Amino acid sequence: MTRFAMIVSAMLLAGCAQTPNVVPAPERSVSETQKLQQIGAAVLFWSQAERDANFPHMERLFPIRTVAASRRPRPLPAGEPLPIPEAEVDAFIAAQNVAGLIVLQDGKVRLERYARGLTRQGRWTSFSVAKSFTSTLVGAAIRDGFIRSVDEPVTRYIPDLAGSAYDGVTIAQLLTMTSGVRWNEDYTDPASDVARMFSIPVPAGADPTVTYMRTLPREAAPGAKWVYKTGETNLIGVLVRNATGRSLADYLSDRVWKRYGMEADAVWMVDQTGHEVSGCCLSVSLRDYARMGQLALEGGRGIVPDDWFARATTATASVDRAGYGYGYQWWTYPKKQFGGQGIFGQSILVDPANRIVVAAVGAWPRASDGRLSADRAAFQTRLIAAAMKR
Repeated sequence: MTRFAMIVSAMLLAGCAQTPNVVPAPERSVSETQKLQQIGAAVLFWSQAERDANFPHMERLFPIRTVAASRRPRPLPAGEPLPIPEAEVDAFIAAQNVAGLIVLQDGKVRLERYARGLTRQGRWTSFSVAKSFTSTLVGAAIRDGFIRSVDEPVTRYIPDLAGSAYDGVTIAQLLTMTSGVRWNEDYTDPASDVARMFSIPVPAGADPTVTYMRTLPREAAPGAKWVYKTGETNLIGVLVRNATGRSLADYLSDRVWKRYGMEADAVWMVDQTGHEVSGCCLSVSLRDYARMGQLALEGGRGIVPDDWFARATTATASVDRAGYGYGYQWWTYPKKQFGGQGIFGQSILVDPANRIVVAAVGAWPRASDGRLSADRAAFQTRLIAAAMKR
């Protein structure tokens, strides 16, 4: 459970800020806010029917900003149908509670399936797959001249972290979660950082993530230790916002959605200050998840520096599993594959060697499940093998 605790904490922040392009929640008394927080915590324990109903419509429960689509969507032409028995695909969809599954090869759709009420026009929540979108905005900000380099100190763009354990930490170390700052993401521990992060008072005008993260001590030299910290992805969002002077949703729309040709509006949940929760909570159409994988596969020309994705999808940090690693908010896998992952079965897998992207969204019965993860990886391998039979 450790990796999704921060997501719940972020959901608890869904408040009443009325900012441009935000769907506001009505004003609430303290007791009503507490009830909303209880609803947020219940996300982890929704019934299957509740997950099916809410994962495609998180904006009904939480305030959001809209990521506007392109007026000229990038075509995803039909390719040769994948030579895999339909019954095998059906079995995978049923066993994994899949709502959408798509396979691209050379930018063409070789398999596309929907279930659980999702359609091509619908959206599905990303959970931590959003991290890969957020890190891409750092690359865009570098290309646009708002950030000079990932070697710059974090405090240059988040000055409120000066004097904290983030002194001397670079943007690259924030991207790879190797800051050396101590963090406990154990949701079962009431004293963990994720349990306490939003419990402390936040001064007027301050960012809640920065307010808490600056209180944390250092446990290792910057770059020496990898620890998964959704709080640091939230800091990346603060950094991009401060550097560009733009909301993340607007910047994502201008630099990725419109430039690459995403076909549907996305929505991004916001916290009580009206700022996007950049470690999670982005709802995207299945085809646009696949386009994001294709963008990374192609290198993001005109959106990020030419070498950005080569660096972003290289294992910089070890995650104590042979063949696996962590880059700039992208997971790296054996055979030089990479991807994004989110709880309850969300994933993007990119296989550069075979020019394949596999994207899936769903509603696993549990947030994290080793057996389901292994079965998904095996089926992804099966899909790639089928694609190579042509």
